[in-house]
Amino acid sequence: MPLDRTVAVLGVGAMGSALVRGWVAAGVAEPQRIVVYDLAPERVAVLCNELGVRAAAGSAAAVLEADVVLLAVKPPDVGAALREAFGPRLAKSRDGGPPLLLSIAAGVPLAALESGLGQTPVIRVMPNTPAQVHAGASAFARGHHAKDEHAAVARTLLGAVGTVHEVKESLLNAVTGLSGSGPAYLYVAIEALADGGVRCGLPRDVAQALAAQTVLGAAKMVLDTGEHPARLKDLVASPGGTTIAGLASLESSGFRAALIEAVTAATRRADELSSGDKR
Repeated sequence: MPLDRTVAVLGVGAMGSALVRGWVAAGVAEPQRIVVYDLAPERVAVLCNELGVRAAAGSAAAVLEADVVLLAVKPPDVGAALREAFGPRLAKSRDGGPPLLLSIAAGVPLAALESGLGQTPVIRVMPNTPAQVHAGASAFARGHHAKDEHAAVARTLLGAVGTVHEVKESLLNAVTGLSGSGPAYLYVAIEALADGGVRCGLPRDVAQALAAQTVLGAAKMVLDTGEHPARLKDLVASPGGTTIAGLASLESSGFRAALIEAVTAATRRADELSSGDKR
């Protein structure tokens, strides 16, 4: 059943457009109740023609009739976008109340988002790019004025393109380091597995398809069975067999430690960016 709400989307780049497509495909938002705006009109035109969503003349016009606003602009553009979009709405918010603001601007804290927005309920979201194929992993943290009903809306919209978890804001940078950046780590792993297959004689297209499907299948086993990954690993590793030989090689190469350090390094950098270090 679709949400009985009008959703304004400010910014329809890769992630913004992926979310809009996911909502329409899942039926959680009716196209005629989605209003989009972007500084690049061609992006808006693509979604309007493809999905039947509506175009707004500007961000203020989009927000004026919205119950939910998705802020999907680049982090340096957040301040200007909020001032332009919410100034007129705040002046009229006493009658209907302010809309729910969902921000996917990486590294922009709730305090900065809430500044100057009065009683506007704000939820900060960290999605990831597999949302484009409805296999995303998102986490969100709510601001001071976001209540359970606002969190429920966020769960519905984000759940249309994958899984969703609520966390404390202090943990969102760790989410960035794990699931936000994580797809890139796994793309490297898929590429490396395929390279290994090619080295052992497999055609490139077959090796890549096998590698990608193997990663997909292994992830699905973890999610669907609820088993600890270590137990699933042990079920594959027969005594004296091929898998344990491969696992021993991974351990000697520091595979496990490398992934742990990748998440830690990405989280550390997210902390730096959140504190204003743009170097």
